[in-house]
Amino acid sequence: MAFREINSKMIEARLMPGQRLFSQRGAMLAYRGDVTFTPNLTGGQGGVMSMIGRRVAGEATPLMTVEGDGTVMFGHGGHHIQVVELAGDTLYVEADRLLAFDGTLEQGTMFLGSQGGVMGLVRGQVTGQGLFTTTLRGHGSVAVMAHGGVIELPITPGRPVHVDPQAYVAHHGDVRNKLSTALGWRDMVGRGSGEAFQLELSGSGVVYVQASEEKL
Repeated sequence: MAFREINSKMIEARLMPGQRLFSQRGAMLAYRGDVTFTPNLTGGQGGVMSMIGRRVAGEATPLMTVEGDGTVMFGHGGHHIQVVELAGDTLYVEADRLLAFDGTLEQGTMFLGSQGGVMGLVRGQVTGQGLFTTTLRGHGSVAVMAHGGVIELPITPGRPVHVDPQAYVAHHGDVRNKLSTALGWRDMVGRGSGEAFQLELSGSGVVYVQASEEKL
């Protein structure tokens, strides 16, 4: 199922019988037809471990399972919405930036420290963002949210991209991430993101960056 962009802050999804999608709670703006919305306590297709990851990341509200025969419009907080089409690859996205996604996609979590080492822990403690990133894999559509618009930056071999962690929205492709700091440990006390931290993405793929560092 594909999401249709109504404008920069609203999308529409056409549901057919037997199909389902997952959305962030409170994201439904309007719908037509016979559509049901049910809290999903297992975190999509990721099961219990996926839900644990989302809970640890600070996402206390469950996803909503959306099923039926009709059309649903989604948006949240007036944020800009970017639709990403997956063709068998994996999308890594901050849990609080995830608006809605196709129910055919497999959901999981990735601990950022698995690629960023101890600095992954620093990111969670100092920048105030979660240690876990949601993963979505397969064929289908994903709608993510951002402040002030989003830009796609290509990541090519030998040309890594450095992103402020709080401006990071999502990425996909054959990409590795590494968090580093330009400051010493004493300088980091009391600081947030900005130039103090840099998320380095290398390999081959795309990273989505939002125009504002404001948290959702």
